[in-house]
Amino acid sequence: MRGINDNWNESVKVLRLDVDQDKARALGVSSQAIAQAARTINNGTTIGQYRDGDKLIDIVLRQPLEERNAITDLANGYVPTSTGRSIPLSQIAKANFVWEPGVLWREGRDYAATVQGDIIEGLQGATVTAQLDPLFMPIRARMLPGYRIEVAGAVEESSKGQGSIAAGLPIALFIMFTLLMLQLHSFGRSVLAFLTGIWGIAGVAGALLLLNRPFGFVALLGVIALLGMIIRNSVILIDQIEQDRARGVPAWDAIVEAAVRRCRPIFLTAAAAVLAMIPLSRSVFWGPMAVAIMGGLIVATVLTLLALPAMYAAWFRVRREPVGTAPANS
Repeated sequence: MRGINDNWNESVKVLRLDVDQDKARALGVSSQAIAQAARTINNGTTIGQYRDGDKLIDIVLRQPLEERNAITDLANGYVPTSTGRSIPLSQIAKANFVWEPGVLWREGRDYAATVQGDIIEGLQGATVTAQLDPLFMPIRARMLPGYRIEVAGAVEESSKGQGSIAAGLPIALFIMFTLLMLQLHSFGRSVLAFLTGIWGIAGVAGALLLLNRPFGFVALLGVIALLGMIIRNSVILIDQIEQDRARGVPAWDAIVEAAVRRCRPIFLTAAAAVLAMIPLSRSVFWGPMAVAIMGGLIVATVLTLLALPAMYAAWFRVRREPVGTAPANS
């Protein structure tokens, strides 16, 4: 990272009263009375208003300038006690100059200091956060109750985007399954096509781990796009099997021949998609999406041609007929 900074800026010098609370309680002086006396000496207290035409002008009670021009003048002020007497403020409080933050920032109604910086070229915020987060563990262990360290920036925005996608994902999956039912006219075949989309997750995980790319919002978009590509290939293969069976080809032969016949088109379309993602994989922002699509599509294409025919045969209980036996009507 570079240009690391925080938002608390420089401290400013302020006047603070250090009150001896034990002595103040013994003399019958409350904290409210001390604050009122200090405010009257320095800033003044509004005791009324004066009307000048259509304007209201505050009447402020305050010490003259020559009596509040030095820090020692604050100690010479008087504060009332519970018995009705007044005592010098110096008996129960001491005025000091101290340094304090000029601005106190809040995040979610809590005081917060934000540390931020720029990422060097070629890295993403999620990658840097994954490297820095373990370093915060010893600091978190020593923190007092009420203090915490939270990750913000690109990782926080990515989690918000993932949350919005997760909220609409069930509806999207339901629509996809409905469209599969309309296309394949069978619940069993639709389930088979739908399940093939899960196979790409293994390729996505392997590719992201191998190339050290974060699984963020952009990679999640790639997984959703990958799901459609995989299901499309499975629909093509299942539809070819059904067409062959409709022409009278035995079920076992139809499964084998459809896988062989559709092997080249499915491989070529998958290869075209993978090759098209290679230039995009070098991008810092879109790289995780391209890597997720490439890895998932390679693994899912192989499994579609090898595992899907076996799943089809198992689902519909297709057996290989002995040689010389007449095929049974299906």
